[in-house]
Amino acid sequence: VQLQASGGGLVQAGGSLRLSCTASGRTARTLSNNGMGWFRQAPGKERDFVAAVGWRGDNPRYADSVKGRFTISRDNANNILYLQMNNLTSEDTATYRCAVARKSYGGRDPSDYSYWGQGTLVTVSS
Repeated sequence: VQLQASGGGLVQAGGSLRLSCTASGRTARTLSNNGMGWFRQAPGKERDFVAAVGWRGDNPRYADSVKGRFTISRDNANNILYLQMNNLTSEDTATYRCAVARKSYGGRDPSDYSYWGQGTLVTVSS
């Protein structure tokens, strides 16, 4: 399976972006049984958990730093994962990567995930 993230770009502080992650490949359809998540990595920093959602689009979880500003959702019919990001700050500047969990629900640990997209860069100017 291949994961392609898109929707990143340059935005001013306070602005919004919506990231998408499209799964493709022979086994993409089976991903509707797996949890999915978003992680991000800023330059010089470690990869951080951002958000995760269960296989039915249920049980959304967020990092404290994005809670109330970001919303994760998924469209299983079209194999797409979304991340709506509002009220962005410079602290949100990072490369965002989507991932598929090994089970129906993924956690905050990257080891919970088996497939990773290459990422999309989000830059927030202050």
